[in-house]
Amino acid sequence: MVEQIGYLNLSTGDSLEGKWLGSSVSVEGEMVFNTAMTGYQEVMTDPSYADQIVTMTYPLIGNYGFNDIDYESVKPSLSGLIISSPCHTPEHYQSNSSILDVVKKYKIPTLYDIDTRALTRIIREHGEVYGKITTNKNDTPVKNTVDPDVVRKVSVTKSVHFKSNVQHVNFPSHVVVMDFGYKHSITHSLRDLGCDVTVVPFDTTLIEIQKLNPDGVVLSNGPGDPKNLSYLKNNIKEITEYFPTLGICLGHQLVALAYDAQTKRLPYGHRGSNHPVKDMITGKVSITSQNHGYVVDMNTVNGSDWNISHINVNDKSVEGLIHRTKPVMTVQFHPEAHPGPIDTHAIFDNFINQIISKGEKQHA
Repeated sequence: MVEQIGYLNLSTGDSLEGKWLGSSVSVEGEMVFNTAMTGYQEVMTDPSYADQIVTMTYPLIGNYGFNDIDYESVKPSLSGLIISSPCHTPEHYQSNSSILDVVKKYKIPTLYDIDTRALTRIIREHGEVYGKITTNKNDTPVKNTVDPDVVRKVSVTKSVHFKSNVQHVNFPSHVVVMDFGYKHSITHSLRDLGCDVTVVPFDTTLIEIQKLNPDGVVLSNGPGDPKNLSYLKNNIKEITEYFPTLGICLGHQLVALAYDAQTKRLPYGHRGSNHPVKDMITGKVSITSQNHGYVVDMNTVNGSDWNISHINVNDKSVEGLIHRTKPVMTVQFHPEAHPGPIDTHAIFDNFINQIISKGEKQHA
C-alpha cells in the first residue's frame, strides 16, 4: 500500500505531517483530544464530537476492531480523526470491521503516524485550537469558531419510539429524551431499567411533550457551546417545572442556563474515561466518562434553589446539580459511560426512583 503524506495545519501556525488512512479528503474542525485507552468506536460515533477533529492520545487504535453493538449513533459526526498507529489486524470475537474499513465506509478524514503527544501539548497550551487536515502543507484553517447551529445537524427531526427491554416491571415508565446529540447507550440504559423511551427533536416544546404523556424527561448530551441554545431557556425551564428531569452533559448545562446560571469554556475540555468526580452528599469519589468543553460557572449557581451534588476532583468544576424542591437533577459526566467505568450508573436508578415517587404521590 502506497502511503500518501498528509498534513494537519493548526490555527496556532503549527503543521504536523502524517499519512492518510483512507481517502485524502480535506476537512476543518475544532481540535480536541481524548485520553481513553479503549472505546475508540464509541468516541468516533458520539454526536458530541460533531464538527471536531478528534485526537486519540492512546498510541494504538483499532486493535480489537469494530462491532455492530457499540455504535453510539447511526453514523459518525466528527469532522476528522488523528491517531498515532492504526491496527490493521484486529482480534476480538465480536469484531467485524477494522479501523480502515470504518473510516472508508463513513468517509472520515483520518491521519496517522502523527505525533499525538506533541499535538496534545499544543492544544493544552493554547486551549481553543482549530485545524485543517489537508494534502497541502500551506493550507491554513479558516474556521475559528464553534458552529452555533451544530445541534440541529445531529438531532433527530421527528420522534422515534423504543420499547422497554424488560417484560414485567412494577412501575412501567415512559421517558422522553430530548435529543441534543444523544448517545444510543443512554436510551439502552433507560430501556434496561424498564422504561419505554421516545426520542424527540431538541427544540420540542413543553406542549408537544405533554401530548406524549411521559413520566419523566432526559435532556441529552450534545455538541457545541450551550449559550448558542439560550433561546430554549424558557422552554427547558417549563419542562423541568412540569416533569421529573435528568440533564446529562450538555443537558446539564442547559438546565443551569434555564435557571440563570452561566456557563464558560474550559481551557481544553474534559474528554476521556478516567475523570474523578466527588459526590458532595456521600463523599464518595467515582471515576467517570466525560466529553465536554464547557462547564457551569459555580459562582453563578443560585444556592437557595440548587445544591451542587458533584465536583470534579482535579479542577473543582461543577459536575452535578440537584434542585432543592423540584425532582430535577443534572450531571456533567456520562452515567451510561460506554466507554468507561460504570461507577455512576446509579444516577439512572435515582432518576427512575424520582419518577416512581412522583407517580405514587399522584395516585395516593
